[in-house]
Amino acid sequence: MVQCEMCGAETSSPKTVKVEGAELDVCGDCTDFGTEVETGSSESTTSTKYSTSSSSSSSSSASSSSGGGDNRRRRDMFDQMDELAGDYDDRVRNAREAEGLSQEELAEELHEKASVIRKLERGDSLPSDDVRGKLENRLGISLTESGDTSDEEWSSSSDSAGLTLGDKVRRKGDGS
Repeated sequence: MVQCEMCGAETSSPKTVKVEGAELDVCGDCTDFGTEVETGSSESTTSTKYSTSSSSSSSSSASSSSGGGDNRRRRDMFDQMDELAGDYDDRVRNAREAEGLSQEELAEELHEKASVIRKLERGDSLPSDDVRGKLENRLGISLTESGDTSDEEWSSSSDSAGLTLGDKVRRKGDGS
């Protein structure tokens, strides 16, 4: 029995559907939420709403060593994007204070409003790419996660095969 990646229900015959660009193995009840994706090598003339051709089929760099199964993973634009660090607010505040600058002085140097700096340091808003770049250059810090959040954390191995996406989500403020 396999667990549906949407609702978590046990199913003996999961179907692969594409939901907003993500391919999920779901139960019969959840197939209505997406477009069914052709699996296997059967050449069929039916087309789906989304293109399933793999122009980068050999460029998969997911190197998971779990046994069995097709571990190919298509790369997308989000793989090249830097992820904002969870403690970006502390990094900005600590670096500004280490430079001996007030929030107003830093804002003036960056040609931004002081309220932008205040909101960033409180964690009330996320910096735009432009502001993030200015802060990193001026303060000599990095506001992105260092290191690679590798595919190992999300790969389906024997100990995590029963988990759904909801089991992996961490929210700011949770103790985990």
